[in-house]
Amino acid sequence: MTVLLADEAAARAWIADILSPDARAWARLDRFAAMLAAASAQQNLIAASTVRHMWTRHIVDSAQLIPLAAGADPRGAWIDLGSGAGLPGLVVAILHDFDVHLVESRRLRCEFLRAVVADLGLEPRVRVVESRLELVATTQAAVISARAFAPLPTLLALSARFSTEKTRWILPKGRNAAKELALLPVAWQRLFHVEQSLTDPDSAILVGTGRIGEKGRKSV
Repeated sequence: MTVLLADEAAARAWIADILSPDARAWARLDRFAAMLAAASAQQNLIAASTVRHMWTRHIVDSAQLIPLAAGADPRGAWIDLGSGAGLPGLVVAILHDFDVHLVESRRLRCEFLRAVVADLGLEPRVRVVESRLELVATTQAAVISARAFAPLPTLLALSARFSTEKTRWILPKGRNAAKELALLPVAWQRLFHVEQSLTDPDSAILVGTGRIGEKGRKSV
């Protein structure tokens, strides 16, 4: 299978065609990409080998989640778990009007996230939540995303309390997406389907809607 967005020009063209950012959003994306590349030389935010493929490997890899959130309440919170370098949370915040909560427990990464939020003028719509997820105050999420946070059963168990019947789950899980989904309790499996990544032929995204209940029961 061929990578659908194989180069940087194609990645930028996809953003223009699908998300139609204005000049301010483009400037913010460029500035974020520059800040991410510079900071990655000081701490391990992204792999050095991916810097020259910033738009395909990181920006569009994050931006492709936005259309998958169609139907979620735009007035609600988008909670990005284990936000790390702000992927996908900061890209979402630049390209969409969601209130975005960047949940990250590592101090240096939180310092980077705060610096980007301030530099891009994203306050107060974007919040950096420096905490382990277990200690974060419960709030209802319109969307929950997690690019590289935890194995799927752990991720769902820890974040279930943020979900409602309308919560949209958007979880990039790489090449093991279908296998991880198959290991879930059947009631949880029924909430999700698998979407192909636009940037990697071997990667997939789990997308679902609903409340995750305790011990594998779908809440009603």
